[in-house]
Amino acid sequence: METSATISGGPDLRRLTGVIGGAIALAGVLLIAIIAYTGWISNASEVAAEHARVENALNRSIAAALDQQKSIAWWDDAVVNIAHKFDVDWVDAQFGYFFTESYGHDEIYILNAEDQPVYSFLNGARAGPEAFFAHEPILRGVIEGLRKGTSGGLRERPDEFAASQDNYNVLKGVLKSARWKGNILLVDGVPSIVAAITIVPNVDQSLQTGTPYILISVINLDDKLVADLGRSLLLPDLKLSTSASRLEGVVSKPFAVDDGQFAGYMTWTTSKPGQSLLTIILPLVIIGVIGTGILSATMLRRLGRASAELARREAAATYEAKHDPLSGLPNRHFFALRTEKALRQGGGRSGPASVIVGYLDVDRFKDINDTLGHHTGDELIKRVAKRLKDYLAPSDFLARFGGDEFAVLRSISDDEAAKPLEKSIEAAFKRPFSVDGQDIRVTASLGLAQSPEHGMTTDILMQNADIALYEAKKRGRDQSVSFSDEMAGQLQQRRQVELELRESLHAGELELHYQPIVSCATNRIVGVEALLRWFHPSKGSIPPAIFIPIAEEAGLMPELGEWVLRTAIDNAARWPELDIAINLSPAQFHHVDLEGLLKSLLETSAVDPSRITLEITEGLLLDRSNKTHATLQAIRNLGFQVALDDFGTGFSSLRYLIDFRFDKLKIDRSFVSGMSRVGPAKTIVQTVIDLGRALGMNVIAEGVENEAEALMMRALGCHSMQGYFFSKPVPKAAIEGLLTAFNGTREGEPTAWRDDRGAQKKAV
Repeated sequence: METSATISGGPDLRRLTGVIGGAIALAGVLLIAIIAYTGWISNASEVAAEHARVENALNRSIAAALDQQKSIAWWDDAVVNIAHKFDVDWVDAQFGYFFTESYGHDEIYILNAEDQPVYSFLNGARAGPEAFFAHEPILRGVIEGLRKGTSGGLRERPDEFAASQDNYNVLKGVLKSARWKGNILLVDGVPSIVAAITIVPNVDQSLQTGTPYILISVINLDDKLVADLGRSLLLPDLKLSTSASRLEGVVSKPFAVDDGQFAGYMTWTTSKPGQSLLTIILPLVIIGVIGTGILSATMLRRLGRASAELARREAAATYEAKHDPLSGLPNRHFFALRTEKALRQGGGRSGPASVIVGYLDVDRFKDINDTLGHHTGDELIKRVAKRLKDYLAPSDFLARFGGDEFAVLRSISDDEAAKPLEKSIEAAFKRPFSVDGQDIRVTASLGLAQSPEHGMTTDILMQNADIALYEAKKRGRDQSVSFSDEMAGQLQQRRQVELELRESLHAGELELHYQPIVSCATNRIVGVEALLRWFHPSKGSIPPAIFIPIAEEAGLMPELGEWVLRTAIDNAARWPELDIAINLSPAQFHHVDLEGLLKSLLETSAVDPSRITLEITEGLLLDRSNKTHATLQAIRNLGFQVALDDFGTGFSSLRYLIDFRFDKLKIDRSFVSGMSRVGPAKTIVQTVIDLGRALGMNVIAEGVENEAEALMMRALGCHSMQGYFFSKPVPKAAIEGLLTAFNGTREGEPTAWRDDRGAQKKAV
């Protein structure tokens, strides 16, 4: 009561009123400033957006010019009548008159394989080569960029034309041979679209016997064309001026062509989306500030009554800080405090009290959330909390750490053991839990740590109980495990492997070995699969089965996978006649910009992406998200091949072969080796091979260990094979010798299956 009286009047209240009044005034000034700034920034953002639309319209105009050129330049008749026999009348009709009169192109030039002019058309009539030579210095950058696939010293613009060529399916061969480039340049002092495209056949690719001819169009950006662009952008007064406008509301942006030359100003009248903030919102805010001042006086009168409410809420907050809001049980912080207290209370000359700390997880709780919904999951947690309280001893301290994790603290005498706690937990989960009218049966995993055997401090006991819980889940769940030093050692060993793996990755101690892939048709090595190997400087070779799972748990797979991709693609340049297969982990899909990484690797290497096969497993395909679809499609768009690895061993579904496009299908070694022991295995393998071939995929058999398996795979119709029968994975330095041993004989001889494999082993 004394506190309330102090707040309700006197100097404290006056000081409080002054602070609140000053805060309201400051808030009003800040709010007015924010609105003014927002109005200004909205206008500026609109100008930037309009400018971006103008630039985008120019890019689309270049793409439109290339589309117009494509309609004639990508044509078998164009190659015949220009490159094979130059029919000038035909060229006049199909190129000169057609492009100038149908599409409004101002100048037309055709260059031969040596980039010399063979045809010029401008001002409505055919012209001599001097017309081209007058503009050659300006056009040279476009020509060079087209021929070499570079920028040609000009600004790189988005290739809107390439993005619109997806409709080429039957005639898609033209996209492999065609080249194009478009830029905006000053031609005779006039900003103009310069579009260049190769003249190539669209059906009979054999007509292209040499370097293709080039078609060049020049389209002046005159007032009419610029005005048409403006109307399409809802900027009706868009124009290209020689000087900047000073009129209110008119924007003038400097316009430079793609070789950097200044070409004038793009001007247009901009809208002002922020104006309404200044003329409408700001007065309303002023009124609101005044109203807030009035309300503040009322609020002060209620401060006295609010003080009592604050005290009540403080007590509630203290409770909430120590308890889980869903179950009402104590939380981790409260549990640690109670454990510390229990250890102290039983202490003395003999040391800390003997207590048991149990960590408990509801098994596969995530599956319940995913299948029945989070509401059902929350209700189940409440039922589990109540059941545990009913089955545990009154002196036991039960807490919830979040999710599906609970903890139990039990103080025991010297002759008591952990088994009674284990039995209590087991009994609590014997009966199903009734949630929203349905019975849900779940199990629990329990990890136990007891003082002083497993630790004498709160932190160590809780840590060791967590380690024991991890071990219980690793052993298959639905069981109780007591902590042992061996568990801590295993965990420490895993952490040591993780640390050493990080160091080895940065120290260059990892390397790739390559296992050959042999063609069933030619018995020659046609590719290799890159396999990661770790040779520790003191421990020797560490199997991938040990360090790969640790890398996945530690989050190292994105960095490790990038190293494998980069190294394998670099090594691929050593063997231009071989395809390279590289395994991708799910972590690279979910935690890495895989598309950006692959683009970067292609830019820094000279390797054809069609030689690279990226292998994924069926586990990744369980996530049928848009991101997985988009990433796989992006990989294919970049030119890489995609293979489905270990088909038939995991979550096999024919739906994957429909939803996702694959170039290759790999039969797992368990089916290959099983053909000699299990009758149905041969039928399964034959079915998989027939299915893969029917879907247009190359089928690869893994784990071929002997000649009988190799002959069987070949007879069943596999395209290629790999396994120890041909070669174990070898370092990159041994690949050349292996190629000589396998591929060095005359065509058609089954080199790899000869009896005299001594040369091959020596090469390896």
